[in-house]
Amino acid sequence: MPNPTAAMLVIGDEILSGRTRDANMHYLAQELTKAGIDLQEVRVISDDPDAIVAAVRALSADYDTVFTSGGIGPTHDDITAENVARAFDRPIDIRDDARAILTAHYDRSGLELNEARLRMARIPDGARLIDNPISAAPGFSIENVHVMAGVPSIFQAMLASVLPTLTGGAPVLSQNLEIHRGEGDIAGPLTELAGRYSDLSIGSYPFQRNGCYGANIVIRGQDGSRVDAAMAELVAIFPA
Repeated sequence: MPNPTAAMLVIGDEILSGRTRDANMHYLAQELTKAGIDLQEVRVISDDPDAIVAAVRALSADYDTVFTSGGIGPTHDDITAENVARAFDRPIDIRDDARAILTAHYDRSGLELNEARLRMARIPDGARLIDNPISAAPGFSIENVHVMAGVPSIFQAMLASVLPTLTGGAPVLSQNLEIHRGEGDIAGPLTELAGRYSDLSIGSYPFQRNGCYGANIVIRGQDGSRVDAAMAELVAIFPA
């Protein structure tokens, strides 16, 4: 059986402008690989209401699970929550359970739960809260979409809450061989090897180091014996 599929939607002008470097995609890809869920698409879009609605609808229809990051904070440009709600034709408002979480957090902190902070308690009807043990403000899950913060530490904490609720498949295993030859020299034999192991993913990732060309060949698959066999052939073709 094929593994469940996933997509990620990264939302934020700051990502597209280059002001902020996204770290969440790399982390999510690693964690999903461990869980046997195939991350097949990542989109980065601006803080545009219609773009959020369109992307959420498209990705939700095409993949088993969708993760979003960014745009659920207290400021005016945090518009993810209301537009995810719009994508599913759900009303959104301040919800009592989310408000209670924020009230307790800000009471402990000695800070006021003002109107801006209360924006983070807006949850679409029927959504499930995602725990946020770092800054309290919850994310939420609606149908197959999990809406999470953009701050990496909070994104990671929220993901830890979501992953155990998902059905995974077989973890993907990988092995790597570093070959000190240019890609043009290894392309032919590598193509033949990939043809013999069409059930595996065989990738070539070139590098240049100290004036010399080379490539890291990564063999990935769910069947450890097949990965081992392909790697053994690769080593025989390109001995050190």
